[in-house]
Amino acid sequence: MDKITLLHAADLHIDSPMHGLVAYEGSPAETVRTATRNAFESLVSTAIEEKVDLLLIAGDLYDGDWKDYNTGLFVIDRLSELNANNIRVVIIQGNHDAQSQLTKKLRFPPNTTLLGSKEPEVRIFDDLGVAVYGQSYPTRDTSDNIAANYPKGDLGLINIGMLHTCFDGTLGHDRYAPCGLDTLKSKGYDYWALGHVHKRKIIDTDPYIVFPGNLQGRHIRETGPKGASLVTFTDGEPSLDELVLANVRWEHCYVDISEAKSLEDCISTCYEQLESTCVDGSKTYAVRIEFTGNTNLTGMLQEKITHLTNEIRAMSLDFHKAPIWIEKVKVSSFYEKSLGTFANNELLGELKEIAQTIKTDLPSLLSDNNPLSVISSLKNKINTAEQYGLDDFLSTQHLANMTDEAVSMLAYLLKIQGVDNED
Repeated sequence: MDKITLLHAADLHIDSPMHGLVAYEGSPAETVRTATRNAFESLVSTAIEEKVDLLLIAGDLYDGDWKDYNTGLFVIDRLSELNANNIRVVIIQGNHDAQSQLTKKLRFPPNTTLLGSKEPEVRIFDDLGVAVYGQSYPTRDTSDNIAANYPKGDLGLINIGMLHTCFDGTLGHDRYAPCGLDTLKSKGYDYWALGHVHKRKIIDTDPYIVFPGNLQGRHIRETGPKGASLVTFTDGEPSLDELVLANVRWEHCYVDISEAKSLEDCISTCYEQLESTCVDGSKTYAVRIEFTGNTNLTGMLQEKITHLTNEIRAMSLDFHKAPIWIEKVKVSSFYEKSLGTFANNELLGELKEIAQTIKTDLPSLLSDNNPLSVISSLKNKINTAEQYGLDDFLSTQHLANMTDEAVSMLAYLLKIQGVDNED
């Protein structure tokens, strides 16, 4: 029985800075800071343990034009470890790799093939009966359908396509090397190893067309388990396994404090939520805490957000299931009763009407067909949506929640300033 094993990873972003990383006493901030390197270490170790035949890296090995040459030396050292274990590597460069000048000067070990950027190239491994096709980005802004020029697969081999792409644009990512499903299927390949989209996604299973997601989450918009795909061809038939390799896991913890009566209750409820979320003791968790629900504590929590954050961070240091780093504490709760109580206040009443109008009009404001929409225009102009999570941030639900938070906070501030005479 013939068996060929491939390990497919993408979007490693080695030494990418962690957004919002703030160290505090006792926190595992250093582990979070070095997470992309640690994930690459796990990838290399897994390749050796599984005795894979090929490691495929489908773009964005690096994170832009890095200044520290030690980043490159670290990568070469790990690739050399694979070389010592007779594991071959094929790499294509993505939009972030294309920015780097230093990458062009690196000399890879003999086991590593970097496919060129002028046109699609093929690397044939005769002993494996495998052909790997791919093309690196010549520049960051590669917006052509480069997949259209890939050659047809060889009928006598297992054919693997590598492509760094936004696919057809429906996945909400920058339009780099867009392509359609028909184009990929027309090549006759047995597996497509894609990169660029940071969420794991299987586009099709005949053949497998796969985004493994990025190897390590780097901010709160990249939550959940992260890793790579293990592809096994048995007598030419593929099977797929998802491997979780990231050592740091980002999680967004929503804590409902509708029943809380005090600050202590909020912290206790938060601890319980962490216990149900951070269950893998082998991982370090980078967590955003977001308080939700209808409670009269909302105004107090919003006013004392710095104190609340410090209390939550102190509480997390006593959490023993797994190491936790608290990225941010956010109050998204509201107090419906206060909004009704203040309805007779002329100023707040007017603010409530404005807020309701905004929420009602949000679908229209966010529509891509609205030429007057400032928000829609912003979404179209910013080309790093997947990095900063703008698609989620500018969602109808998120903006509606922000509107409610603003009115609730204003109600509380008016109350403590004695503006309202009805209470």
